[in-house]
Order: sequence, then structure tokens, then C-alpha cells
Amino acid sequence: MLNYKRYRKNPVVVYPERQWPGREIEKAPIWCSVDLRDGNQALIDPMVVSEKIEMFQYLIKLGFKEIEVGFPAASQIEYDFLRQLIERKMIPDGVRVQVLTQCREELIDRTFESIEGCKEAIVHIYNSTSTLQRDVVFGMDREQITDIAVKGTQMVKERAAKFPGKIILEYSPESFTGTELDYALEICTAVQETWGATKENPIIINLPSTVEMNTPNVYADQIEWMNRHFKNRESIILSVHPHNDRGTGVASAELSILAGAQRVEGTLFGNGERTGNVDIINIAYNMFSQGIDPDLHIEKVNEIIEIYERCCKMPVHPRHPYAGKLVFTAFSGSHQDAINKGVKAMRERGSEYWQVPYLPIDPSDIGREYEPIVRINSQSGKGGVAFIMDTYFGFKLPKGMHREFANVIQAISEVKGEVSPDEIMEAFREEYLQKKEPIHFRRLRVDDLSGETQSEFDTGVLVKYTDNGIEKSFEAVGNGPLDAVQRGLQVELGSKIKILDYEEHALQSGANSQAAAYIHLLDADSGKVTYGVGVSSNITRASVRAIFSAVNRLGLGEK
Repeated sequence: MLNYKRYRKNPVVVYPERQWPGREIEKAPIWCSVDLRDGNQALIDPMVVSEKIEMFQYLIKLGFKEIEVGFPAASQIEYDFLRQLIERKMIPDGVRVQVLTQCREELIDRTFESIEGCKEAIVHIYNSTSTLQRDVVFGMDREQITDIAVKGTQMVKERAAKFPGKIILEYSPESFTGTELDYALEICTAVQETWGATKENPIIINLPSTVEMNTPNVYADQIEWMNRHFKNRESIILSVHPHNDRGTGVASAELSILAGAQRVEGTLFGNGERTGNVDIINIAYNMFSQGIDPDLHIEKVNEIIEIYERCCKMPVHPRHPYAGKLVFTAFSGSHQDAINKGVKAMRERGSEYWQVPYLPIDPSDIGREYEPIVRINSQSGKGGVAFIMDTYFGFKLPKGMHREFANVIQAISEVKGEVSPDEIMEAFREEYLQKKEPIHFRRLRVDDLSGETQSEFDTGVLVKYTDNGIEKSFEAVGNGPLDAVQRGLQVELGSKIKILDYEEHALQSGANSQAAAYIHLLDADSGKVTYGVGVSSNITRASVRAIFSAVNRLGLGEK
């Protein structure tokens, strides 16, 4: 039995005046990628300099304007990487590199050496402030912890005054979620005032969910409380850095934006320590799905995946939101049917808005158009099979035929598991298009009898076919070619057959277009019904082939 009594609830914020629940996200925040620092340090096999350069350039391509490039004072590789970026002039105007350092003089000095020649940089200092870390890690009280942050700020300020480029200070009370709110405000305000932040020269106050300790609403309360209690609020850019220990990093980030956060630090696909950082790609696509410009160039998710997996040597999970191989795939029959009907309704209505059940966005909008939305296994239903036939091969099966053909595919899937579109099409050929034995339609002649006879029928046909390889033919009359063929086959087969339904459509356009015809046929003697399908460049010939297909499926030629 789980010994749950070893654990205690983390305290929540008593904050009844909260306002964030009534707000909506209306625009994208400032995005800061920490893939090259927080993300990289969590990799089993960290990136080498060439991989870091490739990732840096790709993050710029995606539209990131702020990128934390590392902890150059603590790692020679990260120092060398940053020097290459600066010396090779690889940092575009308008893009800020961010460097992390602890509040120690030798590390701050080394950090400023690393950014020499940089036009604009964010120097990110931090120290742990939580009750637990003050007690068991540092053995310090509040005043001593605040002194570390203030002295670190003073050191950065002194060096920034002599630096030829622009320096923006970022301060993080690390382990903010475990810090008393009054103390978090106290230490952040001390840093803010020491730096001399103004509206024209703001400071970034970053409030990290270093370890997720409670539900996302509690984090939002903490962010809103800080947001409403900061002094000289316009001199602060309020940033959040959610982690994902409880699996709610995305929710924490989104609710924190409602609570007043202007900036979000995170990584592609949530890479990071333990269960990871917040997934910026996930949040950005969430915004996109609500009609909000995410302010990132994320139209090609497969390209993002390819570069991420190559540089990080970690796979994207098949069920990862938006990016996973299976997230736009439906195996369930009811889901497939709803998707099929939704796509059809949009097509018929010419809707300018995407509205398809189970698909929050059009996969093609993020470069997933070549991947299957519907995949067929033993759990699938008639709607999914029909969707595959229409989407991949252009066969718009009559509604009544959906179940009949789905049963064919169901039998296959129960034996082998998932059935691919090509395998579905092959089964369709075998069951319908190539159902040419024992009676095989060969040739047709149609004569217009209008006004030529006293008969009630106006169409005559001559049909040539083979019966178990033996050439045969018949002539018949009727109200149109299909009626005439049906009447002639009744005589030839000695069976009473009746066409219950008939549908046709073009398979493709142009001079070489073909048509598909579907016949729903009844054997009145046995009561059996089935569909037959025929394809030809001539619609009458396609229809006759469909009748013969149905006759063979009913087994009438074997009598």
C-alpha cells in the first residue's frame, strides 16, 4: 500500500480577490527559449558547439527574440559557444542573448567577459529563496539570502555601467513556488530598487515554478498576487519559468499569463530537468487554435521535430500534443465517423473556419497534410474506412455500403492489426472491382429504340460475357441500359434480381477521367443484398460492371 501519510499538502494562497479566472489570453507573451541552457543541461548527451549553433540559428528562424544561450562562467563549452556567436556576428539585430550566472563576483566577471562585443544581452542572476532551501541547503535566514541577491545586482550594475552594449537584468528567486509570498516580494523589490529599474530601463523579474508543488491555479494566484503588489509595476517585465513535475506546466504557464505574466521561458517540446520545462510549442499551438497569432513561425512541425530530435538525441512522444505522430490520428470508429462527417460538412458549406470534431486544428496548417488522420485497426468503424477510400483514393462509397465494406476490413484487422490505406484499397479491388468470376462482363452495345417499336421499353442492349470461361451473350430491352441489363441477367441466371439503389461519381477530372458506379442489388429469391462497383471512362459501362460485380458477390453465377 502506498504510504501517502509520509507527505503533506503544500500550502495554497489565501487570495479571494483573484481576477485571473475571468480573463482570456488575447496575445502571445514575450517568448524566451532556454533550450540551449536549461534544456541542454538536462540531456543525456549534451549538445556540442556545432549542434548548439544549429539550434541557435533554428530558434531565430522560429522567431525567438530572446534566447538563453548558457551558463558561460561555469562551462568552457558554453563560453566558447557564445564567443563564436559574437565573433562570427551570428546574433541578428533585435535578438537578445541571455546568460545565466550565480551572484558570485568571479562568475559575474567571467560572464561579462563572455558577452564582450555583444550589442545587447540579458544577464540572468538567481539565488534560491524557498523555505526548505534556506533551511537545509544554505542554513541562512531571509536577510542573508536577500543580501546575496542585492550584492549580485550591485556587481552586475557596476559592470553594466562600463559595458559598451545594453545590459538588461533578469532576476529569479529560484524555487519561487516554495517561497513565502511576502518574502518573494521583499527580495524582488530589493533587487528592483538596487538596479534602479524604470519604465525606460525595466528589469525582468522571473518567477519560476522550479518544482511544481501544487495545482496550476495556485501558481496563478501566486503570480497575480506578486503582479498586484509590485511597486513601480511599469518598471518590471513579469516573466514565468514553469517546470512540469506534476504534468501541468502548460496549464501553469497559460494561467500565469491570465494572472499578469508578460513573458514565458521554456523549451521546444518541454525538454528540461526531471519531467521538463514548459513546452513553448504546445502553448503556441494552443493560441493558434484559438485564432491568436502565436508570434512564432511554427508552420512546419515536422521540421521542428527533425532538428530537435537530431540535436537533443531525444524522441518526441507519439502522443505529444500537436507534434506526436498519432495526435491527429483516429482509430475509434465513432471518432472516424465524426471526422468524416465534419470534413464533408466543411467542404459542402465552404466554411472559412475550421470546425471538425476531434481535430482542434487542421493538421495541414502545421505541415501534417501527408500524415493519416484516420488509421484503421480492429477498433475502427465504417466511417473510418469510408474516409480512407474517399481521402486517399477518391471513392465516395454510398452510405449503405459503409458497413458492408467495413466488415471486410474488420476481418482483416482482427488477424493482422492495423490495416494501411494501400491494404484497404487492395481489399476493395479484390472484393468489388475484380469480382469478375464466374460471370465476366466483356462488351456492351446500347440501342435507342424510341419510336421504333410499340414496346413500352425504349432501350435495347447486347451484352457479351463469359460464364466460367465460356463465351455467352444476351439481348434485352428495358427503360434504360441498366434496366435492360438487369432484365437480361434475370433470364440468363434464372434469378429474380432488383436494383435497389444506384450512385455514380467522377474519380478524376480531365480528358482521361474515369467514373465509379455503385449498384445495390437484391436477390429476391434468397433475400440477400450486396453492393457491386465498376469503374470505366464510360459511365454506362462502369454501371454494367457494377451489376456484374454485385451478381458475383451474391454468388448467382454459381447456380
